[in-house]
Amino acid sequence: MRDILKDEQRRRLLKTGAAIGAGLGAPSLLLPASAWAEGRPPIGTWPAGSSGPTVYAGAAYPLTGTYAAQGADELKGAQLAVEHINNGHPLMKVMSPKTKNGVLGKKLELLYADSGAKPNNAVQIAQRFISENKVVVLTGSTSSAVAVAMNKFAQREKVLYFAGLSGSNDTTGKDCVRYGVRQDFFGQTAAAAIGPVMLKQFGKNRKAAFMTPDYTYGHTVTKSVNDFLTKNGGWTQVTDQVSPLGTQDFSQYLTNIANSGAEFLINVNWGRDAVLSTQQAHKFGLLPKMTLVVPYQTPFLAHEVGAEITQGVLAATDFWWTLEDKYPNSKMFVEAFQKKFNYRPEWSAEQGYVSFAHWARMVEEAGTFYPPEVIKTYEKGETIPSLIGPVHYRPQDHQCVRPVVIVRGKKPSAMKNKEDLWDVLEVVAGGPLMQAPDAFGCKLGDYT
Repeated sequence: MRDILKDEQRRRLLKTGAAIGAGLGAPSLLLPASAWAEGRPPIGTWPAGSSGPTVYAGAAYPLTGTYAAQGADELKGAQLAVEHINNGHPLMKVMSPKTKNGVLGKKLELLYADSGAKPNNAVQIAQRFISENKVVVLTGSTSSAVAVAMNKFAQREKVLYFAGLSGSNDTTGKDCVRYGVRQDFFGQTAAAAIGPVMLKQFGKNRKAAFMTPDYTYGHTVTKSVNDFLTKNGGWTQVTDQVSPLGTQDFSQYLTNIANSGAEFLINVNWGRDAVLSTQQAHKFGLLPKMTLVVPYQTPFLAHEVGAEITQGVLAATDFWWTLEDKYPNSKMFVEAFQKKFNYRPEWSAEQGYVSFAHWARMVEEAGTFYPPEVIKTYEKGETIPSLIGPVHYRPQDHQCVRPVVIVRGKKPSAMKNKEDLWDVLEVVAGGPLMQAPDAFGCKLGDYT
């Protein structure tokens, strides 16, 4: 992986200047002559950020810490998308037909830095990118705590933010904003997709133990899954073991689960926490005695814990590479990604790619980088391509209505190659899965 910032960009970020002291989002004292060209007052980084031949996107991905592997994969997906935007790749032409060489004829450059999955770090990175580079869009999260913080920051600064990986219901629920958009699935849709499969396979009136990371993603996913199983299947949550992000030793939580009488271990942990908790549950003898379910699948989980542990495990996910056999767009994506990075993409990479492709499409359709017009293009709710069929964005909460993929871990003996870890059981249409747009308290806020 290359350095976090290119040398020239790094030197910029190390400088201090009047722009920082002047305050974020404030109009520059030296506005370009085009500032009022479209008959609109400046807002956010517009029009300064799009006045030259190159426009910048700013991203804060976790490249160290608990979510590092997933953040790096998401970054690679974004890098591939930017490359395809700039060179007019055939897949990008499908996703955004008006995109040829750059966005609105301008080269797109991706700036990124390591957030460590910490909200304060992500906001500080975004502040620097706005002040120093006048970025026209922000992205990156992999943690819903980061996504929620970035939502609020984007709304305040009037710079569009599309979340990276974020599974919390709150991201497009109570913490939604006009300047925030999300493409990936989330807790409630995961529960509504995997719940019926669990009830069909395992029946009603079962006992489940949950393992939950202690922040907005964990709590909303656990609640959604438990609510579905309780209401529709009479299941009982016998314990919910809540652990801090970055936990290394899960023994106290696993001991409580072992004594709970649970038949199922529903592991909502994510990233390295999911890997360690699953490995330790296996060493404790809880697996396969208890049946493991992963309602919000962690990219690289099966790679890291091994197919011996994940065989037969049900999981909900955003994307799996064998969907290339069903969807031509997926095939182009997987082939391009594998050629560039020498492995098949996980769903974090798919998220990074598609989010950038959709943003480019919205800018091209709007015909301007002016943020309110780009946002209103998302809000048209038009059906557009993804890697796994048509999708659209809901105007009421800026959530992408997209399928959820249900997978089951393959037996080692059934794997065709080292990356053939999951069987796709079903691609569940997103519309019927989703709650009403106002169910989680979304109030988007103002355009200006």
